[in-house]
This record gives sequence, structure tokens and C-alpha cells, in this order.
Amino acid sequence: MHKAENSYQSEKKKIMEVNNNSPVVQFYDNKTVFITGATGFMGKVLVEKLLRSTNILKLLLLIRPKKGVQTEQRLQTLLSSSVFDRVREIDPALLEKVEVVDGDITEENLGIDEQAERILTESVNVVFHCAATVRFDEDLTKSVAMNVSAVLAIIDLAKKMKNLEALVDVSTAYCNCDLKNIDEIIYPPPGNPRGLVDCCKWMDSEKLDGPEMTKIMIGNRPNTYTFTKALAEAVLHTEGAGLPLAIIRPSIVTAAWKEPFPGWVDNFNGATGVLAGAGAGLMRTLYCKRSCVADMVPVDVCINLMCVLGWKAASQPASTTPVYNCTSGGINPITWGQVEAWGLQTLVDNPYQDVFWYPGGSYKENWYLNRFFQLLFHYGPAHCVDLLCRLSGRKPFLVKISNMMQKSTKALEPFTTNSWNWSNNNVVKLEGELTMEDRAVFGFDIKTDFDWKEYLVIYVQGIRKFLFKSDPSTIPSSRRYMNLLWWVDLLTKGLFITGALYLLSILIL
Repeated sequence: MHKAENSYQSEKKKIMEVNNNSPVVQFYDNKTVFITGATGFMGKVLVEKLLRSTNILKLLLLIRPKKGVQTEQRLQTLLSSSVFDRVREIDPALLEKVEVVDGDITEENLGIDEQAERILTESVNVVFHCAATVRFDEDLTKSVAMNVSAVLAIIDLAKKMKNLEALVDVSTAYCNCDLKNIDEIIYPPPGNPRGLVDCCKWMDSEKLDGPEMTKIMIGNRPNTYTFTKALAEAVLHTEGAGLPLAIIRPSIVTAAWKEPFPGWVDNFNGATGVLAGAGAGLMRTLYCKRSCVADMVPVDVCINLMCVLGWKAASQPASTTPVYNCTSGGINPITWGQVEAWGLQTLVDNPYQDVFWYPGGSYKENWYLNRFFQLLFHYGPAHCVDLLCRLSGRKPFLVKISNMMQKSTKALEPFTTNSWNWSNNNVVKLEGELTMEDRAVFGFDIKTDFDWKEYLVIYVQGIRKFLFKSDPSTIPSSRRYMNLLWWVDLLTKGLFITGALYLLSILIL
């Protein structure tokens, strides 16, 4: 207990010492910050980071009522999350700096009433716009409303803010995925942003959201997400002219490297779902090109860069719209083949609790071969298990999980079978402008001290702890169970091969 208290006091003392020397921390002194998307993965880490590492005056979070749950209740649920455990240990009073603003990014003027707007326009100094739909298969009309219309509303609101010093927008590195070489610039949009927003208002949503019409609208973009994010950047560049802007383009955002806790993650999206499914023994095949770069960036690296961009945007000419590609492929690449090899071994060494089968299978570089193995090892076993569940009077579950897994991996295919080259000159230059104190608190360098093999261990352990809620003390028993599954897997393969050879011999004879 005394050791824990000493560590908390030590961390608090360290923060206070850094505050006296860090220009970025000093920038946030007594600032009021407005954040959209605070209940999302990146938003949570951003809120935690600002509370723990800066002396902000107030955090205003845009939160919408959800399924009859009031926004104040949603705020309390958010603040009770494990992501804020370090904040509570340092000083629980820090959480009192967080206040809720009722709103909805899909509504006119963000759904904010006059009183809330008055508070925002009078007091806000920094805006972080993180809210968006990150579903790759989202309906076009919903994606336009959340990713384009919301940006227009944020810009209109920002222009009314009397004390605004910085506006940081979260885009995506894949918004220009129709190009192979992507610089830190705003590219011509794939359509007329305002025209499309208007179109979504007066046209029948069923027609626009139909697969044929959506395909025509998004053109050579793989999904509505990348399409609308490209439109949003164009809106920021044109409509946001004169504002102190900065745009961050993260690639695949993954579990935390260091903060708030190593491996912290709260969703199964993207690479997390792949590692979770493979570790549970459910995912046996994935359509993927092994030589392609798996451009992943830990969430805390993205958030550190965002915090620095708030400081940077406030000190640069408002006549520019700087873009920062927050990617890893150009400075510290890892291929999907390496993820497969290193990740599988990591999953075996750090097994999840109560896995379904021994981790195995492989990536397939041929779509048809992958489809065959999906039918053989995903759909087939799932239906067999659910049939046994029904016969024994238990609730079937595996077909639903299998369908979700197939849908998720299908959405990932454009990113697991292609590679891009992102320039990151702006990010490198910005990192060079930081003091030693700033780097200690807001470091985003993943070239010098970052090792992918070590990170994959952190990642897998984080999935085990934060998503599967498994206690670290269960690792020894999980390893014993994994050894048992290895023999079961080996025996099953042996019986399958023996049976196949027997049938073949009968056919030949």
C-alpha cells in the first residue's frame, strides 16, 4: 500500500516538475478544451492524457443521449472506465474538470442549444474533433452526416469562438487511398462536399444507400469511410480558411504502447479483432498479402501527436492547413507476414483464457483459396457447434460470431492486400522542435525505441486483460490448457489426414 502511494506521489511530483519546463504543457495551462468523440477509443485516451499530463481548466465533452440514457449518466459511465484509473490514483479531483455538453454530430448545429453554444463560444480555447463513424461499411447518408456535415458544423462553431487558439481534426491516412504515394497535403476532393450534403438531405436515403448508387458515388474509394474523410479534409481546407487548423491522419490505430496502460484497448476493430480471433482459435484464415506493410500506430502515439498539434496550431499562421501523416510504414515498417509469424507465436506464449481451439491457420494470398478455407474452417465448424448447442438445449452462438468475423475481415481486405507510401516530413520536423521535457510527456517517435515484437506481446496481453477481462494470474493455467489443445489439434489433423488417405485409396482401388 505504501509503495503504491509513493509511486502515485512520485508520478504527481514528476508531472509538476515537467509542467514547469514543458512548452506544450504550459500551453494548456488554464485552457478550456472542447472535444467531440470523447466516448470513442481515441477520445477516451485524449481526455485521460489531458487530465493527467496538463493543467487544463476545463474539458467540455460533446455527448449525445443514447437509448434513453441521459448524457450526464453517460459521462459518469465514461469517467468510471478503467482508462482513468491512473488519473484517480494521482488525484480524483481532476475528473471534476470534465463537463458534458448535450449534442449530436448528426444534427443541425451539432444538436447544441443556445445556452451551450454561448458557453462554448465564450470560453473554449482548443477544439479536438474526433467524432466520426469509423465503420467501413456505413450507409453513405450516415457517413456523410457524421464525417462531412459534422465538420461543416464544427467549422461554423469554431468561427464563433472568441478565444479559439487551435482546432485539431482527426482524419485518416487512408482518405487518399486511391493514390500509392501520399504527401502531407490536401488533395482535390472526390466530389462536391456541400453538394453531396444537400443531396443526402433531399434524395431518398434508400436509393443513395443502395450498393449500386453508393459504388457510383464513392468511385475508386473502397468504402464510404475513406470517401467521406477525403471530402471532410477538403471542407476544412476551404471552409476553415483563416482558422488555426491542424489535421492528423492516423493509419490503423491499435492498442496503447505505454499510456494510459500498456496494451489498453476497448474494442475489437481492425488489427485487434484479427489478434483476438486468431488467439481464440476461431480465425483460421485471412485474405492478405504477406509482403504488404501493416501500417499500425499505437493509440497513445496518435494522442501525443494530437496534443502537440494543439500547441503547434496556436503558434503558426492561420493561413495554412498543415497535415500530419501519423503512420509507421515509412519509418519503422512491419509487414503482414511478420504480423502472422510473430503474432502467432506471441498468441501461443501468451494464451487467452478459455480459447476455443489451438491457434493456427494461415494467411491466404488468393481470394478464392481464402474463401474455400473460410467455408471449411469458419462456417462449417460454426454451424456444427451451433447444431450441437440446439440439440443439447443451449443457446447457439458461434455462427453469429463467425458472421461478424467474416464481415470485419472483408472490410479489412483493401488494407491487408495493399501498401501505401506516406511522407511524414511534417511529423519529423515537429518532433525535432520539441524540448526534452515535451518528448518525455508527449513523445510520438516510433522509430528509435519502438520494437514490433515487443509491442505485439504488449498488444496481445492488453487484449487478454482489457477485452477478455482475464486476470494475469490465469496465464499458467491457460498455458496448460493450450498444451492440451495442441495435442487435440494434432490428433484431429492426424485423423483427418488418415481418413482422407483411406478414402483416396478406396477411390483408386
